[in-house]
Amino acid sequence: MPLETRTARLTVLIDPRKKSVFERLCAEEDATPSQVVRRLIRAYIEEKQGRPWQPEEQPLSAQRARSSKQR
Repeated sequence: MPLETRTARLTVLIDPRKKSVFERLCAEEDATPSQVVRRLIRAYIEEKQGRPWQPEEQPLSAQRARSSKQR
């Protein structure tokens, strides 16, 4: 799995009990919560787009902005 070269922060508010269970399960898997969340997000993107994630792809908002400038 290739590493992306840039990162952005995502803040998520969840129930403290879910956070505790999530962190415990991540530790049992020897993974950080960030690694697991990135995996979940990647799987969600792939499911919705119907194809494997390509890190070099432009976000949809950037694609729209670029195509509107070309008009």
